[in-house]
Amino acid sequence: MQISLKAPSTLSRQKSACLVLPLTADDLKALPGDAALNSAIERVTQRGDFAAKLAQTLMLPWCDGVSAERILLVGLGEADSVDAKSYDKTASALFNALKAHKLSDAAVVINSRVLGSEAQISALARLAETSAYQYTTSLSKKADPGLKKLNLLTANNASAKKALAQGQAVGKGINVARQLGNLPGNYCTPSFLAKEAKALGRKSDKLKVSVLEEKKMRELGMGSLLSVTAGSEEPAKLIVMEYQGGKKSDKPQVLVGKGITFDSGGISIKPGAKMDEMKFDMCGAASVMGAMTAVTELGLPINVVGIIAAAENLPSGRATKPGDVVTSMSGQTIEVLNTDAEGRLVLCDALTYSERFKPAAVIDIATLTGACVVALGKHASGLYSNDDAFAEKLLDAGERSGDRAWHMPLWDEYQGQLDSNFADIANIGGPEAGSVTAACFLSRFTKNMTWAHLDIAGTAWLSAPKGATGRPVGLLMQYLLDCAS
Repeated sequence: MQISLKAPSTLSRQKSACLVLPLTADDLKALPGDAALNSAIERVTQRGDFAAKLAQTLMLPWCDGVSAERILLVGLGEADSVDAKSYDKTASALFNALKAHKLSDAAVVINSRVLGSEAQISALARLAETSAYQYTTSLSKKADPGLKKLNLLTANNASAKKALAQGQAVGKGINVARQLGNLPGNYCTPSFLAKEAKALGRKSDKLKVSVLEEKKMRELGMGSLLSVTAGSEEPAKLIVMEYQGGKKSDKPQVLVGKGITFDSGGISIKPGAKMDEMKFDMCGAASVMGAMTAVTELGLPINVVGIIAAAENLPSGRATKPGDVVTSMSGQTIEVLNTDAEGRLVLCDALTYSERFKPAAVIDIATLTGACVVALGKHASGLYSNDDAFAEKLLDAGERSGDRAWHMPLWDEYQGQLDSNFADIANIGGPEAGSVTAACFLSRFTKNMTWAHLDIAGTAWLSAPKGATGRPVGLLMQYLLDCAS
């Protein structure tokens, strides 16, 4: 999408298929000094058609004395209650209205009375990109023509340009994560993810992409990861993306994504109902791809490493069985009590592998447990960390990006649930506190690093309307932007 900054002139003379006016309730009492527009707005407010309630929209098809073909009024609510979260709701309503009227171009006024103009520019650019996303890959119909050109009417200065670039890059990154998540399991295989990562690497000389095959994983002792892929014909891949935007000596931020491209549960097979949604079990990997896409596009002055542990979890005569004991790359042995608790088995080896980069911090992202969905639903990702100060940075990034997380306990009292009589650790800890014990399992492999775990099982996709959300790319990118600043 072409998004441009344009210095505002007399609004009634602004030529566009649609002039969009985000207005607060207070704005209706003191309209901007443009007689033609004021007259049109006063007519609809006096009739009670528009009160500038939050996310309220009203399309005016034509107004005398106004050059734009249409005017879209969008409500921001009360001026003193406008924040980043409410502005996102307004912007989403704005783009939904433009989509409903099948408009290809629009001009949006930046309301100088709320938030900062940079915050509005970034939000509009991000949501313009995400609202334009359509999944068509496995459909016979073509994408609907949507919004192609968007002018943001505001001062065209350096800070505005920076906000535009950041918003657009984050929006594109979210769409990458959504697209990968939405692809069927027979399209998006571990090999496909590796191919997509290599394609991204060719777009920037700052990004080096390498792919470890199963032979190399075996040499490195990644018995835990390999135990998951044992039942599948599709070979596992460990995808490593090294972005160097900072000094060579700068320690990198490392993102580790769970990439189970289809999870049947293995021998501990899942029920048939909703098993199709297990194509979304690679949304952690998808979010790493989305974040690396945005980082590369922005050219952030930091070092970032993205690691994806990609595999299928299927039953067969060669598949790992409940009760089997495997040896992880760390040397710790694991009793696999349930083959459907496989995400932690691929992540633990990927986390051990990440130590070689001497990271400043490591964040793993995974659709790890149904227990997290029970605890937090679809609104917040579960956040665990071995460093409270680091956790606070991520929580703050989530609040400011609107991609929120909730800090969950990682107490020693839970560790005993993972005891095994036949290995150093069991891969499940019983029915209680399933999300917590999954994080406790991962913590056994992260003692030498500042680490956080995001359980996105409830936030990575929606069942209705069905589709990947692209979360937590927003949170990750806000954190990385903070690191870069």
